[in-house]
Amino acid sequence: MSWKTCYTLPALLKEGKKRAGQCQTISFDLFDTLLIRRIHDPDLVKLPVARYISRRAAACGINRSWQSIQKLRDAIEQQHRQETSRTFVDHEACYPRFMAEVLQDIFQEHYEEAVLAEVTGYEMAMESSHLVPRKPLYDWLVELHGQGKRLFIVSDIYLPAEHLRVLCRNTGLLELAEDVISSADSFLAKASGKAYPLIRERYDLDPQSWLHIGDNPVSDGLRPAEYGLQALVLRDGSEKFRKALVKRYVNYSKGRPFYRGRALQQLMLPLEGEDSGQTPLYREGYNFLGPVIGTFVQHLADECDRLGIRNLFFFSREGYTFKKVWEACVPLLFAGRSLPKVEYLYVSRMALAGASCAEEGLTKPAASIAFLPPGNRDFRDVARIFQFELEPMLPCLERHRLAPDTCLSQLHGGYDQKNGVRFMELLEDEDFQDEVKRQTRSANRALHRYLEDVGFFSHDQVAVVDIGWLGTIQRFLYQAIKHRVDCPRLHGYVLGATRGFVFPSDLKNSLEGVIYDRHRFDLGASTLLYARDLFEEACRAPHPTLEGYELDGDGYRLRFRDSGDAVGRAEQQQDAYYSPLQQGIFDAAPRFAAASALLGYGIDDYRPWLHYLLTAKLAFPKTREILTIRHRSHLDDFHGGHRPLPKKVGTEKQLWECSRFQLMLNPLLRLRCFLRHARRVLRT
Repeated sequence: MSWKTCYTLPALLKEGKKRAGQCQTISFDLFDTLLIRRIHDPDLVKLPVARYISRRAAACGINRSWQSIQKLRDAIEQQHRQETSRTFVDHEACYPRFMAEVLQDIFQEHYEEAVLAEVTGYEMAMESSHLVPRKPLYDWLVELHGQGKRLFIVSDIYLPAEHLRVLCRNTGLLELAEDVISSADSFLAKASGKAYPLIRERYDLDPQSWLHIGDNPVSDGLRPAEYGLQALVLRDGSEKFRKALVKRYVNYSKGRPFYRGRALQQLMLPLEGEDSGQTPLYREGYNFLGPVIGTFVQHLADECDRLGIRNLFFFSREGYTFKKVWEACVPLLFAGRSLPKVEYLYVSRMALAGASCAEEGLTKPAASIAFLPPGNRDFRDVARIFQFELEPMLPCLERHRLAPDTCLSQLHGGYDQKNGVRFMELLEDEDFQDEVKRQTRSANRALHRYLEDVGFFSHDQVAVVDIGWLGTIQRFLYQAIKHRVDCPRLHGYVLGATRGFVFPSDLKNSLEGVIYDRHRFDLGASTLLYARDLFEEACRAPHPTLEGYELDGDGYRLRFRDSGDAVGRAEQQQDAYYSPLQQGIFDAAPRFAAASALLGYGIDDYRPWLHYLLTAKLAFPKTREILTIRHRSHLDDFHGGHRPLPKKVGTEKQLWECSRFQLMLNPLLRLRCFLRHARRVLRT
């Protein structure tokens, strides 16, 4: 029989369909034929497995570097191949046999069969995460299966058929094939041609009616042809080019930090039509926001492991997305480590603002924060933010010659510096502060009951996670609970820390900006500030904002904002619009985990590429990118309805606020905005 080489997948399908009509049996090679790998070298999958074994051994008090474990695995696997060659033509090895020997050597008296099962499960998960079925071939298998053809999957590999079935099941191939055959079970491989008589005898096949398809000219072409089979060999130039590109980025990453992130991005790319039919908004979530948030979450897990933090609380509402990304990333990325328990905490600035005043009253920093949004003007805005009843406070205001509508913000017309001094004197008035404490005490008690219910006070230290930017939620939370003896130490992590207002750091309260932090200057990372609303809206939970905590008998009640008004409906429309963007983030999370686990890099390795990505997407984006992903409406409960003086806040539009025509017709717009941004960042 003859064998033929096809240099494109369409050519293979055309020839295969022509020959399949005359054949009852069709066998396929598995790797690089039915399945392609995202990586160029299959041995790279062994590296995260070695790191996993090292972490697993450390839990038993055994100190072995992952490099020494990988070296031991290679040596023992080679010994097994040499022993096999004494009896069989093919120098094959069997994974369960040599891996058991490797683990026995490492774990000694701590070894048990469960260890082998855990390591095998992790290796199969890593293998699966980097395998993609070739869609045209998969569709053809479905067609052949419907025609009643006998289909077999055959592979020369150290993984036995039992393990290959797991990989085939995960990719949807198992239900289409009659059986899966591996050289690891019999040590009779396609490479020598010994596998084909074995398969014929085992399944009673007719070589005259048998077509074999693979990618190796010897194993899948010459050998089956020698045995009388028809054979087709795929030599796909486009796939070779893709692998060469991955190889180049991975090799460059060893000496050039920028390419570490570029290699990550390449390994995450959708293959074989995985993103077909997706919207541009989905692709932006997958390709841009997905890696940024994945890197953020990876750093959180690293920090929890380094500091021994056993509980991590994601602040709503952006914490909803962070938590889902964590759940998709961390189990694979940090397998073998003791991971913290994660909790989604219902908090917000509005809900915590009043509760934070129950012990110390309305502090000057808290009052100053209330006037940071330019739409806030007078004491009515303060009362709205901190949820004060205005009527009982009127005598105190009158005593200091203030009215509820007296202008207290320098950004508005009618401001008098004397009124600012009087407001500071009001904050020093004990009667006023007593009234503040009285009004906010019930909210503070309800907050404490809620935190007790979720186990917040059961730990010496916890990690708390938010989107950014001033750390206001963490500030108010700490102010509301710091008087308790069992108040844990708060390790705060935010996507970006602008630090436009001094954060009250002390031994029990700290804040770190992970992607951007003004205390750690980086011009590229600072471009995160171009579109803060984008990150907030893209990560927002699909439920209304929490407005407050209320006592309910011996318990508590969470009060959420009514979403039935015009603002609520606009928010729902925004959520629906961003739904594909958010789905792209979620779909990117497991791909990020698999790629980062394989590369073995962390956030410091990815920073040069991340800064390039942020600068390109936010400071110098294409017009269609801005029009696609910028927010349509943004709810800020802190922001009042007053209009500040234009000369105080400026009227020049930011890049992401410009119209389509400005973006398209002004060639220097992006450069001018970037230079203005650079000056502003350097000044602060």
